[in-house]
Amino acid sequence: MKKKVFILGLILIVVGFGVYKYIYQDHRDIATEEANYSATVKEVFNAFTTNDSLANTKYLDKTLALRGKISNIDFDNKIITVDEKLSARFTTTLPENIKLQDSINLKGRLVGFDDLLEEIQMDQCTIVK
Repeated sequence: MKKKVFILGLILIVVGFGVYKYIYQDHRDIATEEANYSATVKEVFNAFTTNDSLANTKYLDKTLALRGKISNIDFDNKIITVDEKLSARFTTTLPENIKLQDSINLKGRLVGFDDLLEEIQMDQCTIVK
């Protein structure tokens, strides 16, 4: 009887530890992840305006490497607008040497498409050299 209780307790501990590890996984580090897709901002924007549900299935919560020209810079909020179609939020401070109309390659997580502003939104962005 003691052996059965011990084995049952051991099984519960192992299962409990597995459930804990599944629920409390480490956060994603987008900067070190490989990009799932590489494209221009205009290509991804056209995908969302053509078929929103298909584009969401393909791009949402994926790591994307996008390229385009800087159309707006907000150093205080760490946001860059690219091709007037992408709002890219950075986790670190923006480099001081970037300026409007520079070509930029960036990588980040696509969080959605804002129908009202007609803008792709990404967060955890980093500049790719």
